[in-house]
Amino acid sequence: MTSQKSILDIALALAHVNPNKNDFSDLLSCISEWIHCDAVALLIKQGETLKPVAQRGLSQDTLGRRFEINEHPRLFEICRSTQPLKFAKECELPDPYDGLLQSREGDFPVHACMGLPLYSQQQDSQLLAVLTFDSLNEYAFDDVPHTQLTQLMQLVAAHVETLLTVQHYQQHAQHNHQLAQQLNLEALTREGVEIIGNSHCMQILKNDIQLVAASEFSVLIQGDTGVGKELVARNIHLNSKRREQPLIHLNCASLPENLAESEFFGHSKGAFTGAHSTRQGKFQLADGGTLFLDEIGELPLAMQSKLLRVLQSGEVQTVGEDQSRYVDVRVIAATNRDLKQEVAEGRFRADLYHRLRVYPLNVPALKERENDVILLAGFFVEQTARKLAIKQLKLGIDTQILLRQYDWPGNVRELEHVISRAALKAKQQQWQQKIITIEPLHCDIEKRATNTHTTTQLINTNTSSLSLKEATDAFSYQMIMQQLEQHNLNWAATARTLKVDRANLVRLAKRLGINVKKSL
Repeated sequence: MTSQKSILDIALALAHVNPNKNDFSDLLSCISEWIHCDAVALLIKQGETLKPVAQRGLSQDTLGRRFEINEHPRLFEICRSTQPLKFAKECELPDPYDGLLQSREGDFPVHACMGLPLYSQQQDSQLLAVLTFDSLNEYAFDDVPHTQLTQLMQLVAAHVETLLTVQHYQQHAQHNHQLAQQLNLEALTREGVEIIGNSHCMQILKNDIQLVAASEFSVLIQGDTGVGKELVARNIHLNSKRREQPLIHLNCASLPENLAESEFFGHSKGAFTGAHSTRQGKFQLADGGTLFLDEIGELPLAMQSKLLRVLQSGEVQTVGEDQSRYVDVRVIAATNRDLKQEVAEGRFRADLYHRLRVYPLNVPALKERENDVILLAGFFVEQTARKLAIKQLKLGIDTQILLRQYDWPGNVRELEHVISRAALKAKQQQWQQKIITIEPLHCDIEKRATNTHTTTQLINTNTSSLSLKEATDAFSYQMIMQQLEQHNLNWAATARTLKVDRANLVRLAKRLGINVKKSL
């Protein structure tokens, strides 16, 4: 069903969209005024994957999902089409959004579906993206003329290509000419390479990665266990001029002290007992590329001095040989230790510490990343669904609340494992259902979640006798009191956790009858 707006109206509206906003929300707003539906989504093609960049009417975690084209039949058909595609009402192909529509509660399958493939008008008709429309009304798109859909497809394709082009140049100009290297999109979209997250602290980290990647500086990545330090190192390498060369990984925590020098610099045949053949070290293997030294804080002091010599001179000497050779290696190190404290206590060399941290990066813990947990959960849900051969896997609403409330001491790695285990349990219990839903009971984190009990109380509170305003006030009262207790009556910390202005929070608390003066 379409509104009274014409294609010309849509074209004029798109012409006034600011391309410097770097998002596609205005585009979907224009389209939604012309085609009425329950959900519309724009997915950018990256390699053989479709990445949602904007959506209306779908579950929030959709933006964290990545859809392998070959694993979703309807998306596959849209991608190989050159014309707008309406799926027949009796079409039995599974819809990638089944159970994800927000317009109704419950796992309602999508009834009406159509898609527009968006092709480049400049790059040999390359497929840039797809635009999908879904509705629970199976007759929703019957009256949309094919000719008008074709015109809409061409308008949107041109607009998307313009936005992508603007984004491309902005990304490469924001840090002078050092960031003029084109991003390796194929590498960045491989599994385990893309950094998922839109929180403020992660945007800062991504910008820092872009900035330092174009340099030859040594980088020290710091952060708790499981935050993704290796992922950051891989992104630095893939965005550097060394991206065509090898990225070699060495875990310093797993090195036996008597073999550490051989691992770093290699050995010749017969150099020591057990050296039955010549072996190259990690520095030789990384020549021209990048060497990632994980858990650098675990490196023995004797080995630290030898590493420092290489960083200063660029020369390595193979164990058992007299001659040295020069290597061109960029070093990225990572640690979950406080190296400054390690230096103060004599366990880490100060000169090596300063040589490594030419450009330090701090990877925030998951609990500091605002709502990134839901985007990451969506990414892991889609990943796990493929591994377990589940056609459609989703997060329940209560599960999303639980994931937001949990402290995640194991960070992103723990979240990935929780989703994997929960999906397996959900599949076992719901094996006869078309859509598998991960519920809180599958997650096995209730006992360790700091706020789960309170959240469960709020969810289970009987509000049937209350008005909407009364129920909202009751929920707000309990949430504020809960967070005040969590933060020892600290209003500033409570406001940060609830993501509201402190003054507004105090005014709301007064209105709800919370004793502000006593809590202050």
